[in-house]
Amino acid sequence: MEFYDRQEELRILHENEELSKEHASFMVLMGRRRIGKTTLLTKAFEGERYAYLFVSRDSEALLCGKFQRALEEQIGIHVYGSITRLRELFEVIMKESLQRHFTLIIDEFQDLYKVNSSSFSDMQDIWDRYHSRSKINLIACGSIHSLMKRIFEDNSEPLYGRPTSKMTIRPFTTAVLKQILSDANPSYGPDDLLCLYMLTGGVAKYIELLIDAGCTTKDKMLNAVCRQDSYFLSEGHDLLVNEFQGEYGTYFSILQLIASGLTRRSEIDGTLQKDAGAFLKKLDDDYEMISKLQPVLAKPGSKTSIYEIHDNFLRFWFRFIYPYQSLIERGQLKMLRKHIGEQYNQFTGRSLERYFQDKLMESGDYTTIGNWWDRSGKNEIDVVALNEFNHTGIIGEVERNPERLSMKDLKEKAAALPRNQFGGYKMDFKGFSLKDM
Repeated sequence: MEFYDRQEELRILHENEELSKEHASFMVLMGRRRIGKTTLLTKAFEGERYAYLFVSRDSEALLCGKFQRALEEQIGIHVYGSITRLRELFEVIMKESLQRHFTLIIDEFQDLYKVNSSSFSDMQDIWDRYHSRSKINLIACGSIHSLMKRIFEDNSEPLYGRPTSKMTIRPFTTAVLKQILSDANPSYGPDDLLCLYMLTGGVAKYIELLIDAGCTTKDKMLNAVCRQDSYFLSEGHDLLVNEFQGEYGTYFSILQLIASGLTRRSEIDGTLQKDAGAFLKKLDDDYEMISKLQPVLAKPGSKTSIYEIHDNFLRFWFRFIYPYQSLIERGQLKMLRKHIGEQYNQFTGRSLERYFQDKLMESGDYTTIGNWWDRSGKNEIDVVALNEFNHTGIIGEVERNPERLSMKDLKEKAAALPRNQFGGYKMDFKGFSLKDM
């Protein structure tokens, strides 16, 4: 698959690279695994002088040897003798940057902690001593979100306050997703686009796997997921086991419950037979894997809140793959594919809502977008999009079949919106269906 989008990210990377020719730059680049961070950096610096160092889980001495060879081959930093400590190697790099400009990318930066727990303290000391005279463009790239946040955003950590910029790589927008699918299959249908969005959520690696395999229709995509050699069958486990480490059992159980539709705290606690509050808080605040949703404009702490997995692929994986591991191990993949097909329309109802919510947010016309529901559960509105500056908005209903859209019913639901919160807004009513994708 060819390189798509990321123009703003490329612009920022190029600007930082230019600035670093006069003053040292230290960027933190974050994003979930498979989002395309390495591809972005390779594209940004092609033709430029840069070194790419990947932090593998080797001994410190062995990793230093790999780094030494990479530095000499890629940017000509000659190190005499054999360096066995990361501290010494980083000091050599910073001294070299006093003489000339270059870019240094350290990928999976957070794993330095496992190589030598004092690495970040050593880097702080060396950076503080040299950076004011340095011409280095240093990029620390990481994908384990909880660790990267702790390293750079916890004020008790040594590298807190050292970066000069931070950037998080987000999934492709709905417009880019449409462009990719259109280029691969000009005759694609709305359900093909919905399936691609539902499975990948705009994550570059997943899109690439499907597009390069010629899976550009709904049926081909779902068939690819259920193949015996499918990358997607183990991806959820591979993605999260390092993030959660020893505690992944409880987290996986909670995520499975949320994906299955048990989205309220009381339902989760009751099924687990334990207080899940601490786990839910970490999944939301530290791992940023779930969102605590409230009706639009609800007061903080509202008891009508629910939880949702905001990563599309993980929402799919915990609904259809993780609960059926024994089925997969026995090779009963046709049965799994049949089950997904039977549940597809119901499951993708929420995916369709999220697609239109994403699309509206990407338009730049709204400040707040979400759902609204009352405590009784009798009135639910699929899309509420508000512009809090000019007090305009959209109230929308989402249905797969446009014939099922009813503006009369939507207006009746909207009558239940609290006037003290929504009374000052001028609202338009709109229906969204597959054909509007």
